[in-house]
This record gives sequence, C-alpha cells and structure tokens, in this order.
Amino acid sequence: MKLPVVSAERVMKCLSFVGFRVSRQAGSHVIMVKENHSKLTVVVPKHAELATGTLLSIISQSGLTKEEFCALLRR
Repeated sequence: MKLPVVSAERVMKCLSFVGFRVSRQAGSHVIMVKENHSKLTVVVPKHAELATGTLLSIISQSGLTKEEFCALLRR
C-alpha cells in the first residue's frame, strides 16, 4: 500500500481521532501522547509535507497499521 503525501497538521488531526493529544512542542517538533495502559509518545515534525520514511515512523510509534492510518485520513 502506497502512503499519500500528507502534512504534519493532517497527521496530528488523525492521531487526535484515536486519543493522542499535544503534550508540548520543541522547536519544529510536536510531541503527542496517548495514555492508556501504557504511555505512547509520537514526535511529529511540523512540515508542510512529511517524507515517507518519517510518516512510516510516526505510524509505527502510534501503534497503528498503515491501513488503519489511511482509514483515518479518509475521515
């Protein structure tokens, strides 16, 4: 499955749908956390377009699959 080119704002919006919230910002990087049984932390660089490798890393850190993330993009 090929991932689309998306912005950091779009990624943060998708992550907020599954329970992540912005914790803080360090320079151009936004740190989002989700607290359930454990604490998941995702770092999103605030760029207009995220590179494919960066997007894959964010998806992996969030515990989502590529298919689940793409379904969130369609919301």
